[in-house]
Parts: sequence; C-alpha cells; structure tokens
Amino acid sequence: MQFQFPILVCDIGGTNVRVARLDAPEATLSPPVFLRTDGFAGLAEALAGAGDMARGAGSVIACGAGPVAARSLKLTNAGWHIDGPAVARQAGLSQGLLLNDFEAQALSLPVLRPQDCIIIKPGVATATTQRGPQVILGPGTGLGTAALIEVGGCHAALASEACHTGFGPETDEDFALWPLLERLHGRITVETLISGGGLERLHRGRLRLYGLEDDGAASAADIAQAALADPQGAEADSVRKFWQLIGRFAGDMALMFMATGGVTLAGGILPRLEPLLQREAFARAFDAKAPIADQARPIGVRLITAPDTVLTGMATIACNPERYALDYATRAWT
Repeated sequence: MQFQFPILVCDIGGTNVRVARLDAPEATLSPPVFLRTDGFAGLAEALAGAGDMARGAGSVIACGAGPVAARSLKLTNAGWHIDGPAVARQAGLSQGLLLNDFEAQALSLPVLRPQDCIIIKPGVATATTQRGPQVILGPGTGLGTAALIEVGGCHAALASEACHTGFGPETDEDFALWPLLERLHGRITVETLISGGGLERLHRGRLRLYGLEDDGAASAADIAQAALADPQGAEADSVRKFWQLIGRFAGDMALMFMATGGVTLAGGILPRLEPLLQREAFARAFDAKAPIADQARPIGVRLITAPDTVLTGMATIACNPERYALDYATRAWT
C-alpha cells in the first residue's frame, strides 16, 4: 500500500473540519486550516474550500465522527455521507482512506510524546512503556471511543460505538438526578451526558435537582466559561460532576478492553476544563468497579493537551502504512 504525496490529512467533526498537508515523508506537517462542517456539502467541497492547501494533493487520509463501512462514512452529528471513491474522482486523487475519528485517535497513540499529555490518574500503565491494550475516549459534539492493540508487530485499532450504550445511576445523587435528565432518542446513553450537549443536559438536570434558576439557554461553552470564572458556582459543580462521569465511563472502558496499556482522554473541551478536575474524585469513579476494582486501580489515565495529534498520527500512517493493521484492500479508495 502506498499513498502518493503530497497528502492531506483531515479530521472531520460535527462542527469543524481540520485539514493539514504533508508534502513528503520527511517534511513537516503544515499547520491546519479550520473549516466549518456545515459550510460545505461534503468532503470534496471542503477540500476545494481549503484552497492552496489542497492544490496538487495526491492522497487524502480522513477521519470522521461516525461509523465507517469500507470506503464510506456517515457523520453521526452532521449531514455528510462520504463516499471515498467519489471524493477521489471529484478531487483528482490517486488514493485515499477513511477512518472513524476515534479509530484514527487510537492509531495516533504510538506517536504521542510525553509532552503531549498530562497524567491525571497515575497507574502502573503510565509508569511503564504502555504495554497491552490501550483505550482512548473523549467528548466533543458527540463522544468517541476506541481501543488499540498490537498484532504481529502492527498497530490495530478497534473502533467502537460504546457511546450509545445505556448509562444508569450509581450514587444517591445520581438516583435523584436521573429522572430529571432530558432523554435523547428516548434513552439516557453515555453520550447523552458525556459530550458537549451532554454537559448542557447534565447542568440543566442539576439545576432542577437543587431548585436553582434555569433559563435553558446556557451552551456548553457558556457553562465552561462560567465554571472557570467562578469555581464555587453551580456551573463549576456541574463540570466537576461531568469529570466524575467521565472517570466512571473511562473505568468501564478500561475493563471492557482490559487496558493494561492505559487510558487516554482526548477532545478539545477537556484541556480547557482541566482546572476543575478533581483528580481524587476522578480516580474513585474510575476505580469503583466492585467486585474487580483491583483490576481497574492499576490502570493509569492521561489527558492529551497538545493540539492536532490525530493529524500527526494520520500523517504517520501515510508515511508508514505497513506498520498499521488496516484492511487496505477493502478500505483504500482506489
């Protein structure tokens, strides 16, 4: 498998598209161009909108927030349906590849540097060389989850839609709160609460629970801004609860994959909210996995704080495709 250079790497979310260019394997990845997802009908149009960045490109590796079926991808939180071969024809590309966004995040884990992350829950896994399965997850417009394993010396990602599994109450506060939460598609799933929209639902539910005024207008960005401005306010309490729920779900995912290589948190919202992270409460939520808490406790958790690591990871795939256990025969565009 070979990708013709220059290559474009694209991270497609429900809100934004980031596009960067690598002219040759030994070159430096360009700073990304940011585009609004809702400003374009699809990927080919967005590439055209990237202007000089896309001119003369030979290949594209793109990841998107939605399930991948061979050479196509339907965004979960936007109207795009990406058909890889059609994009190749429209954009004049010799090759391309589509990845689920957190499949790409998982495949980027081997290129993370220590300075790209901070440790938020020490564990055996973060004190060693990250051996064993790894899990990566993070909230954005939705909630992404994936795992990384090594097979025959190659990195293999396991994409997941675990964000759509049911999420029930555990603590006394949860049992009082859950009946007040807004349901999504008639359900309370993990993504209902652990996402940008999830933070909004969580905050509105907590305001109702504690009899506080709620005008229903606060966005996730508003809640985050208010929480950081007033660490003693209701918004800050909701953000701290948000972190605890992330810890709880991260622990579930760690046990699901027996992630002895550790758990990594990603997503643009979390580094901003890190000042309100209570590490001990996070660790308690992560470890509270009776009757097998002893298996959760040694697993460490880190938070990616560097920007654009997934773009670097996809560029590395283009440079060294043989190191990744991907079914290029059925997934490559041409």
